[in-house]
Amino acid sequence: MKIFVTGGAGFIGSNFARMAIDNTLPGLEDSDITVFDALTYSGTLTNLQDINDSDRFTFVHGDIRNAEDVAAALPGHDAIVHFAAESHVDRSVTDARVFVETNVLGTQILLDQALALKIPRFVHVSTDEVYGSIEEGSWDEAQPLLPNSPYSASKASSDLLVRSYHVTHGLNTSITRCSNNYGTHHFPEKLIPLFVTNLLDGHKVPLYGDGQNIRDWLHVDDHCRGIALVLTQGRAGEIYNIGGGTELSNAELTRALLEATSRDESFIQPVADRLGHDRRYSVDIQKISSELGYAPKVPFDEGLADVVQWYRDNRWWWEPLKERSGL
Repeated sequence: MKIFVTGGAGFIGSNFARMAIDNTLPGLEDSDITVFDALTYSGTLTNLQDINDSDRFTFVHGDIRNAEDVAAALPGHDAIVHFAAESHVDRSVTDARVFVETNVLGTQILLDQALALKIPRFVHVSTDEVYGSIEEGSWDEAQPLLPNSPYSASKASSDLLVRSYHVTHGLNTSITRCSNNYGTHHFPEKLIPLFVTNLLDGHKVPLYGDGQNIRDWLHVDDHCRGIALVLTQGRAGEIYNIGGGTELSNAELTRALLEATSRDESFIQPVADRLGHDRRYSVDIQKISSELGYAPKVPFDEGLADVVQWYRDNRWWWEPLKERSGL
């Protein structure tokens, strides 16, 4: 299989590409991978250097917002896995325009090209944030979309576009909606990499509000395995939630990171809550588990320890990114 991976120089996309080339994704052994990425602030070629010499790997510098870029690179592929997106909620609060341009219009351009070129398979990678906040229980895939941030609204819009191209045109699409990811090569503006790198440098960490916002944490390797299952076995037109099964408040997670970096609670700097900050996310993964055999494999404590150690060992990777972005 020849797979076109948009946003493959970013966090989740690059993990997917590396795992595919390393033959650790179910059903994708010996697949060829084309990473198509605009290399915006959070995408970096250093995320791909481990696979750059593989004869099964190709990198194309291009933008999903540019139909000519997509049309030039896409022919000959068997599947699209669409990661490319603006994804940092905080940035969407202050400037939503690029989120609409990339996440909505970019997805529409990609869908049009997939349709024109008769690409056999299209998997759209989305987020549990499209459901909005939930006080108790867990969302299943039938939950109505109630996004509360410009980011999640743009992702919900792209989800609906993907669905429409299946219903209207018969395009073989599936949508995945994941919970909060953590892992290596995570751009250091998100909570875990920002907090870990700050703590390693002896700096305080900014904890929003009362710290009681709850998220379900999913190791990026488990997420990528779930996406591979949907790509190879998922039903056309269907949505699949992918979760990790570890729900923690931000305060609980922060304390775990303090312990992992040998810091105390004096390193917590309470800050005003983010506008529109959803209180709790939780996804029901019964559908992907029963239909496709998905189950998260990475225990959270083990995964978090590995991530902290990776950031200890790879300052060369994250220090330039933080300096460049003023983090």
